[in-house]
Amino acid sequence: MRYISTRGTGPALSFDDVLLAGLARDGGLYVPEEWPFLTAQDLRELAGLPYPRLAARLIRPFVGGTIDDDTLQRIADETYGDDPDRGFLHQAVAPLVQLDHRLWLMELFHGPTIAFKDYALQLLGRLFDHVLAQRGEKITIVGATSGDTGSAAIEACRDRDNLDIFILYPEGRVSDVQRRQMTTVASENVHTIAVKGSFDDCQALVKAMFNDSSFRDAAGLSAVNSINWARIMAQTVYYFAAGLALGAPDRRVAFSVPTGNFGNVYAAYAAIQMGLPVEKLIIGSNTNDILDRFFRSGAMETSAVVPTLSPSMDIQVSSNFERLLFDLHDRDGAKVRDDMESFRSTGRFNLGRSQMERAERLFTSHKLDDDGIIATIRGIHERTGQVIDPHTAVGVNAAMQADIPDPTPIVALACAHPAKFPDAVERATGFRPSLPPRLADLFDREERSAVLPADLAVLQSHIKQHGRVFA
Repeated sequence: MRYISTRGTGPALSFDDVLLAGLARDGGLYVPEEWPFLTAQDLRELAGLPYPRLAARLIRPFVGGTIDDDTLQRIADETYGDDPDRGFLHQAVAPLVQLDHRLWLMELFHGPTIAFKDYALQLLGRLFDHVLAQRGEKITIVGATSGDTGSAAIEACRDRDNLDIFILYPEGRVSDVQRRQMTTVASENVHTIAVKGSFDDCQALVKAMFNDSSFRDAAGLSAVNSINWARIMAQTVYYFAAGLALGAPDRRVAFSVPTGNFGNVYAAYAAIQMGLPVEKLIIGSNTNDILDRFFRSGAMETSAVVPTLSPSMDIQVSSNFERLLFDLHDRDGAKVRDDMESFRSTGRFNLGRSQMERAERLFTSHKLDDDGIIATIRGIHERTGQVIDPHTAVGVNAAMQADIPDPTPIVALACAHPAKFPDAVERATGFRPSLPPRLADLFDREERSAVLPADLAVLQSHIKQHGRVFA
């Protein structure tokens, strides 16, 4: 398996090189040169496998022989096991809960940081460990987070000998639980940075560092954001798990995904390319509705970021959309470069009618504001007894609004434990959810974090001062 850049001029790389590279040298994102494909018979043979075995089977083609099968299975077993500190505490790993005759929740909050990012990042941390140990190398991981990626990445990478991790988050724009999950980790290789700005500012700083070749090489930069292909690869697994549980390949399913950065729903798109029969992908947007506006108009256009009750989606630059754009342009990197340059310089690009028709065959979208989020949390609790977080509410509401033929099952992704957002849940239900036992003392732990301006030179100086690569 080889990987190519969405902008067409970056070198083709093997999986281990893509894992460590993150962003391509030409500024593009890596995608597989060809999609592995599972036949209907292949899918039938996967049905009923435990999650770790399913993960190893689906991931195997993407690693392309760079990791042997036994090692890959061991990594999957360690990742998705039930270690009380760093494992997944539900035997199904990503269990389904039925809300009505065809609407299901897929609970993706049973990992160590109680959010869906654990499903990819716990694997990613172990893949880094394996590849770096083989190579005898050290790296510096830099990532931006709008809430959940940071804590999941830190949990996956803490106390590892061959890497340092620096996580940027927008000051004052993540929940108290999200912030403390990042800032209370005392490991020497973990560094958190509150940036005076928005998530988009944090993301832009990360991309700028990767595009600074001399700094990138000196620091040995790597990425944990969903710009890293391995994140997307790992997230395809839970879509297959849900599809198979609900009857694939003999029954199609729809997925409703709350998303801002397009990474999670792009993993569902990747699963379709691999052979999973999917009726539709439903995108849930909050007030920061750049994706909903795009799928309604064909224009990708930024506007100001508005703080909401679903802060992980407070985004106006959906980085992973570039991967879909590459396919919509028939993998023409030059056309992607033109669109991305227009987007960078003007904050806008338009997609042609033929490309939009292709996108609309797979995707639909819906927007929900904060009042709607509260109403959805309250309504689901009253009707079913289930307690959901604000991001999950966006996905559930989008599922209920979508025009999907009955009786196609719809799976809405429950992306975070409700206790990560207790204020919103309490406002909606009168009930304040408690943190799981392994996080029960979170508000008693000491915090540590640097506060920096959204300035590339200042950030690079901070990393040089604290990163072990520069010692």
